[in-house]
Amino acid sequence: MLNPNLIIFTGRLLPKSETFIRSQGESLCNFTPHYVGARSVKGLTLPTERSFVINQGSLVGSVQEIIFKLSGFSPKLYHQIKKLNPVLLHAHFGVCGALALPLIKALNLPMVVTFHGLDATMKDEYARRESISSRVYLKRREELKQDTELFITVSEFLKSELVHQGFPPEKILVHYIGVDTELFKPSPMVNREPIVLFVGRLVEKKGCEYLIKAMERVQATKPEISLVVIGDGILRNSLENLAKSSLKNYRFLGSQPSEVVKHWMQVAKIFCVPSIRAESGDCESFGIVFAEAQAMGLPVVSFASGGIPEAVSHQKTGFLAAERDVHSLADYILHLSKNNELWQRFSHNGRQRVEGLFNLDKQTKALEEIYKGVINDFS
Repeated sequence: MLNPNLIIFTGRLLPKSETFIRSQGESLCNFTPHYVGARSVKGLTLPTERSFVINQGSLVGSVQEIIFKLSGFSPKLYHQIKKLNPVLLHAHFGVCGALALPLIKALNLPMVVTFHGLDATMKDEYARRESISSRVYLKRREELKQDTELFITVSEFLKSELVHQGFPPEKILVHYIGVDTELFKPSPMVNREPIVLFVGRLVEKKGCEYLIKAMERVQATKPEISLVVIGDGILRNSLENLAKSSLKNYRFLGSQPSEVVKHWMQVAKIFCVPSIRAESGDCESFGIVFAEAQAMGLPVVSFASGGIPEAVSHQKTGFLAAERDVHSLADYILHLSKNNELWQRFSHNGRQRVEGLFNLDKQTKALEEIYKGVINDFS
């Protein structure tokens, strides 16, 4: 018997930073995922026979994308989805859930919407000026609260943000996406080096400037500890200039494929992405990269911002300083780098905690049960 078809909907198919959507979709056992989006972007490879997108890069496609976002009108996409006879639509990001509302009404489909971060924390004034999609979200937000069967948040922190905005608590469920703990698995044969590793977009939220300032203090005591930064973004030039003026030992590697990121997680001694709440309201909802690092046996030092305290257990798998506290961040990095027994304990605890709480297979099985419950309640 064939598995029932499921629509995974998002605005863009599919940026490199959204590997968690593909990982979750492709790990489903009892549903066949079909990826649907408003616009095709250069990024992750998806199965072509299970991918449908309105705008593939042409001028006509761009016009059709705008029409769809504003009105929900896209006859070709509607017929492509209808042929699949799907049982449910799972929209990733609240903004994309709002875009999908006309589709689910036309197709009489139940919808699950996962909120991942900025979609739940952004200020209304930011949403009004950000994009057509975010303005549509504000316009349809009350309708979204009413017509969505279930909202999923990737942390308790995000759930509290939605409740504060008037989303019905009884419709919100916390579900961690999870990490492939077989893929992210440390090798005991590889020696760790005195490296503090940063992996993330070089934007305000990720707090790289605070890490550079902390590393200046660290290197004043232990100059052999180097900083490796993986990622790109609008702040890269200013961050490189800051590092050049204050650090002795650092590397900016730009964006890297997952295999390279995993290699650095294997050889580094400490993982540090000191995220903060940005001016837009954007903050770390959970941070799947923290779970990936810990799965690799890599202890974390960060700020206790947003959902990070759910991903990292303070004083068990790493250390969490108060947001923007550069001095404590530096002290924690130094303390962990000097104390090998503590490092070994955090490394072991981190791997165990991810296997217990954030294992992708376990979490995906739980998600499939969530899907079944929503479908049964809707029918």
